[in-house]
Amino acid sequence: MKVAFSTLGVPGMPMSEVVALAGACGFQGVELRAHPEEPVHPGIGKKERAEVVETFAAGGIEILTVAGYAQVAAPGEDGPVLEEIRGLLELARDVGASYVRVFPGAGDDVEGGDGRAARRLGAAAEIADEYGVRVLLETHDSHRRGVDAARVVAAVGHKDVGVLWDVMHTWLGGEDPVTSFGVLAPHLGYVQVKDIASADDTTPLALGSGVLPLDACLAQLSGADVWVCWEYEKRWYPQAAELPGLLVAGREYLASRASS
Repeated sequence: MKVAFSTLGVPGMPMSEVVALAGACGFQGVELRAHPEEPVHPGIGKKERAEVVETFAAGGIEILTVAGYAQVAAPGEDGPVLEEIRGLLELARDVGASYVRVFPGAGDDVEGGDGRAARRLGAAAEIADEYGVRVLLETHDSHRRGVDAARVVAAVGHKDVGVLWDVMHTWLGGEDPVTSFGVLAPHLGYVQVKDIASADDTTPLALGSGVLPLDACLAQLSGADVWVCWEYEKRWYPQAAELPGLLVAGREYLASRASS
């Protein structure tokens, strides 16, 4: 198991500090939140992209994902969604990321959202294949259960379209880890872990200190060659503890579960 953390947990932190933090705390990779609030997003130019590559290479840290916010199942025209995904894929290609993260976003129209998402992901897959990047649909919002995300990705049927398993959302959707992994395994890119106090209080906590069934989720990954990324949602919960002070214990928690 390789471990990463998301820059959602260190909002606005310069990339040099992110790389240094990852190395000091024993993480092999980083998931980059690709938003204009952050140093790395589709709006940056060639020079900035090259500097990102150099910074991560110098620190020996891998860029796992460009975590975008495109909503592939959202109502509306395909064009703007596909342009957003293309921008994310170009950024991922330029900085050497393996994946681009997208959301469903169907709202109440889940059935119609399935068709929109499959159509758009199918079109994006051709670009992803050219760029050597894989697009991952996160278990989130309208498609938070594994069965929902897997249904869409299976309909696409392309090697460069898969699923990102966010263990909080499948749990909130009432799906147990065995079921989630069972339907997601054929499509799985990697796994996002986190911990929270309750379904009503999703303020991020240190791994293992909340209610999410992390042990059961991680047990499904036994023997699998898969990345696990800690997505600590500090950006949305400024009152939460600072992530840097939690990272070493979090990495040790994950390592202990991987070896058990």
